[in-house]
Amino acid sequence: MTGRIVILTGGVGGAKLVKGCCETFPPDTVTAIVNTADDFVHLGLPVSPDIDTLVYTLSGKANPELGWGRAGESWNFMEALRSLGGPGWFQLGDGDLAMHVLRAQALAAGAPLSAFTAGVCESWGIAATVLPMSDSPVRTMLDTDAGELEFQDYFVGRRAAPVVSAIRFAGAADARPGPGVIDAITAADTRAVLIAPSNPFLSVDPVLSVPGIREALCATKAPVVAVSPLVGGDAVKGPTAKLMRELGMTVDAAAVAGHYAGLIDAMLIDAGDPQADFPITIARADTLMHSEADRVRVAQAAVALADSLR
Repeated sequence: MTGRIVILTGGVGGAKLVKGCCETFPPDTVTAIVNTADDFVHLGLPVSPDIDTLVYTLSGKANPELGWGRAGESWNFMEALRSLGGPGWFQLGDGDLAMHVLRAQALAAGAPLSAFTAGVCESWGIAATVLPMSDSPVRTMLDTDAGELEFQDYFVGRRAAPVVSAIRFAGAADARPGPGVIDAITAADTRAVLIAPSNPFLSVDPVLSVPGIREALCATKAPVVAVSPLVGGDAVKGPTAKLMRELGMTVDAAAVAGHYAGLIDAMLIDAGDPQADFPITIARADTLMHSEADRVRVAQAAVALADSLR
């Protein structure tokens, strides 16, 4: 079976699934719709962490040790910044700076984020289509025991330590889906829509908050399959499990499926997850992704599950 594979994705875990799809299927049939609610302006530069993680991953430039940023990075700028008393809490590598400087130049000249991102993909020979969820600004805001925090302050500055009681997406109500987003989800030749194993609350919910995207998922004739972000009943990294507990949820894949109720047709869960009652079709696989073989295995299993629903 042929057709387009569309993935709603956030950062590192989602980027691995997108890369696995590109390693399994023709890359020019893969479309990633990327969370941009983590974006912020730092030192006058617009930073798009999830988009950058994805394009670094697809171009072979990602730093496998850190899980973010570029491989072979140097840090002369940060050293100079700190020596001048500048803020050192958010790391900007010397090579990474080129992305942010060029993005700032493009946006200042009136180009939308989607156009800049397409240009990066063309420059680096990325055959997959990378679509920001919106060209409109949307920002993740968290109500915590330390007060209301912007996402980067919570996640990077405070290492996700504050207790979260609510999450909202400022600007979402006035945002519009990025060019190509709705068409990718609803196109007649779309074979499957996957929700990556990204944080459901901080990476996927922002995408779903943009008016029109949730409706497109409900309207598409393609099977919609989520890949659980939990492995062996816990999060591999990041605050997913912590957030689930703080928001009063059971930490298991069934709770994630319930969070996506009405949007997904099935879920791929880890083979080591405990047994639970699911309201939808599930399949099991080893979903931990370290190597190319791991990524391919998960991509094949997710799309096979989608194909089985046709």
